[in-house]
Amino acid sequence: MTITDVIQSLQLAPHPEGGWYREIYRSADRVQRGVESRSATTAIYYLLEQHQLSRWHVVDADEIWHFYGGAPLELLAYDPASRQLNRQTLHTVAAEARPVGIIPSGVWQAARSLGEYSLVGCTVSPGFEFSGFKFTADVPEHRAHFVGQMSEYTALL
Repeated sequence: MTITDVIQSLQLAPHPEGGWYREIYRSADRVQRGVESRSATTAIYYLLEQHQLSRWHVVDADEIWHFYGGAPLELLAYDPASRQLNRQTLHTVAAEARPVGIIPSGVWQAARSLGEYSLVGCTVSPGFEFSGFKFTADVPEHRAHFVGQMSEYTALL
């Protein structure tokens, strides 16, 4: 299948952070989070083409990435509290790749395909809400983190 075939078959639409997506599940079960009630979990298909990237962003819930097909995906996770960067390659099980990556709530994340395209799924719990999503570029003082080892990832802002 071509990239266009995959996008059409899965009925994907442009995602604000880059790439293509479609929500495929939103739990009817609700959880209370502070004063807000949210779905217990949500899931999407997410596709990144080689020329696209998932810009640095942060979500206020845990996110689990699942590799489905295409080229390996580089998933970057940066904890601003500890200033630790974790680079993962999502693909089929191999020496340096795993099919699942986990991004805890509040950890900055970005991703890019290492080939023509990467198709993954993302499961978020409690359920994803755009109100809980923020581009890292909108986080005050974010530039202070993009020095040293992190400076090579400034282009993903």
